[in-house]
Formats: sequence, structure tokens, C-alpha cells
Amino acid sequence: MEVQENKMGVMPIGKLLLSMSLPMMISMLVQALYNIVDSIFVAQVGEYAVRAVSLAFPAQTLMIAVAVGTAVGINALLSRTLGEKDFDKANEIAVNGIFIAVVCYLLAALIGGFAAEPFMNSQTNVPEVRAYGISYLTICCVFSAGIFVQTTFERLLQSTGKTFYTMITQGTGAIINIILDPILIFGLFGAPRLEAAGAAIATVSGQMVAALLAIFFNLKFNHEIHLSFHGFRPNPKLIGQIYAVGAPSIVVQAIASVMTYGMNLILSAYGVAQTVFGLYFKLQSFIFMPVFGLNNGMVPIIAYNYGAGKRERVVKTMKTAICFAVGIMLFGLTIMELFPAQLLSLFNATDELLAVGIPALRTICLSFLFAGYCIVVGSVFQALGNGIYSMIVSIARQLVVLLPVAYLLSLTGNVANIWWSFPIAEIMSVAMSSYFLWRINREVICHIGE
Repeated sequence: MEVQENKMGVMPIGKLLLSMSLPMMISMLVQALYNIVDSIFVAQVGEYAVRAVSLAFPAQTLMIAVAVGTAVGINALLSRTLGEKDFDKANEIAVNGIFIAVVCYLLAALIGGFAAEPFMNSQTNVPEVRAYGISYLTICCVFSAGIFVQTTFERLLQSTGKTFYTMITQGTGAIINIILDPILIFGLFGAPRLEAAGAAIATVSGQMVAALLAIFFNLKFNHEIHLSFHGFRPNPKLIGQIYAVGAPSIVVQAIASVMTYGMNLILSAYGVAQTVFGLYFKLQSFIFMPVFGLNNGMVPIIAYNYGAGKRERVVKTMKTAICFAVGIMLFGLTIMELFPAQLLSLFNATDELLAVGIPALRTICLSFLFAGYCIVVGSVFQALGNGIYSMIVSIARQLVVLLPVAYLLSLTGNVANIWWSFPIAEIMSVAMSSYFLWRINREVICHIGE
């Protein structure tokens, strides 16, 4: 136990951040790969099927936002408590976190099961798109237990520095998804041809296997946390502390869901532009997922050293993570600027889709110049217990700037103008993130260890 504690408290920051982050960056790259492969297979069914999956994306994002945001709160609070060496409280945090994850799944299954049809109908009047989307989204919601359980137990592993195991769980889930995709979508090896519904079944199957693995690894190897539900009763105070950090994260990601839904409504007048927007999100995940993996490695390091009163390690971790994130985003910007046609061609793109998609990718990816910095800084706020700052920046970026600007640009009648709303919104995000970073440095970071 002591060795594990010392890892986050004494190992050189660069080496520590890489050792904590690389397994998650790799696993998230695999996840991004299966997202892209998933859409490549669905694209072979037809453009309507791809559009349906794209229109279902905001609802999926909302569900995942609850799962990940809850887990972020568990992770940050648990890491800080371990840094303070309060192991009894850490065990109680973990058990309460598992309890609320199960409750969140039950709510997601109930709401998703009833809301899938009206949600899809609100975005399109194309019958084929509606049919594909309703079946896909219903399956993803009703059988979403895997994503809630997987996310929670992976964060328990991350909070104690055991990120290698999360690489195995996420990678295994992604590989199962990729294997099942063509079998269930096209009806190979005697399986029924399920098309978009097959993609959904492959997704939830991979999540469930990953969840079972995450549970096993916690029980077998995560000895710093002792899970026992004997005599368990929910602790409202601890649950409140979890959501004090996690709720802003949920709101931040839920806002992304609202933004995506709003953009789909704005783009509905341009038909294929909805598909382009959905494919952009699949492609950008290959760049953003490694940055999120980096963040997942950074948050417990900052939270642990914050709890341990080690200010210099907190600051160095933040600066190192920003440098890594900016480098990753610049690489993504270069690829998307140079090869937009090749990227879209992966999805069986028509000439019409390419005509709309190539300028879209080249314009939207300009926001990558600033996104890496903003993502890391937002996670620093969460790790230090000030997730409200991340929430404010996200609301301002996506609801106050991005959607209104996109709507105003849509009035020009030229879909190519709409994409400029993304870099415009990101510039505002940089300014606000920097201001809040200055504030949290003055109010919190400068006083760590006093």
C-alpha cells in the first residue's frame, strides 16, 4: 500500500504522468478506433444508417456524461482521501460510488427506453433514418449497465494508480465491439442481419465484458480499496461530495450533448450536413480521446498531491499535461487539414458528402489550436474541487457562443459558414479558462501546503 501511495507523491512528474496516462491513452485510442470502425461498417448499409447513428449521438453522449461525470467525482474525492491517508473514508466513498452508478443506470434505461422515438422524430422526418435511429438508441440505453459499471470500477483503479488494468478493460471491450460489428450488422456466420441495431448490440456487449473485467481487477488487485456492502446504507453527505466535483463534469458533457442536438437541428435544412457533422465527431475522437486519457492520468496525480500538500508537484503536473495535450492537438490539426477527403472516404462518402465535408473538417479543426489547453485546464479545476469553473466555461462556449453564432451564420444560406462557429467559440474558451486558472492559482494553488 505504501509503495502505491509514494508513486503519486514522489515519482518524477514527467515519468509519473506518462506511466499513469499512457495505458489510458492507448485504451482510449482503441475506443476511438472502434467508434470509427463502427461507423465505417454502418456506412456500408447506407448514408441513412450513418445519419441515424449520428443523430442518436447526443442522447448517447448525455448518458455517458452521467456515467463519466459521476466517476470523475468518485475518482477525485477518492484520490484526495487516499492522499490524506483516510482509508476508511476511501472505502466508503468507493461503495457509495458504486451504488449511485447503479441508480444512474436504472434511470438511463427507463428514460432512454421511452424517449428514443420522440428524440429521433424531433431531428428528422426521413422514415428510414428514424427507424434506424430508434432501434439503435433504444438498445444502447436499455442495455447500458455496462458503461456505468465499467466507468465506475475503472475510476476506482485509476484513483490508486492502477491504470494498466483500465487499458486492458477498455481495450478488450473495444476489440469485442469491433469483432461483433460486421457479424451483427451484415449477418455473417449465420447471425441475423441487424444493420444499425447490430452495431448497438456490439457496443453494449463490449461494454458489459469490460465492466466484468473491471470488477474482477478491482477485487483481485486493488488492495488499497476494500469493497463491502455488508450493512451498507447510502451516505448522503459523501454522495453530495462526489457530485460537488462530478456534477459540473456531468453538466459540461451534457452541454456538449445539447450543443450537438442543437447543431443537428440547425443543419437539418442542409440534409447531408448532419451526416458530415456526425462523421466529424467520430474522426475528432481519435484526437480528443488520447487527450482525455492524459487527463484521466493527470487528475488523480493532482488530487493526490493536493491532498498531500505538495504544491510544486501540482503545478508541474499541470504544465506538463498542457504541453502534451497541445502537441497531440497540433498533430490532429495537421492530419485533418492535409487529408480531409481521405478521412471522409473511409465512410463510403458520396460526392455530395465530400463537397460539404472537406471544407467542414478544415474549418472546424482550427479550433484544435486552443482545445488541448482548455481541456487540461478544465480538468485541473475539477481535480482541485472547483469543477464549477469548467461548467461555466463549457456553458459559455457551447450555449452562449457556439450555437447562437452557428444559427446566425446559417442565415447566410451557406453551410460552409456555419463551421466557423467552432474556432470562434474556442477562442472565447481560451480567454475564460485562462481567467479562471489565474483565479484558482491565487485562491487555491498558491496556498497548497500552508
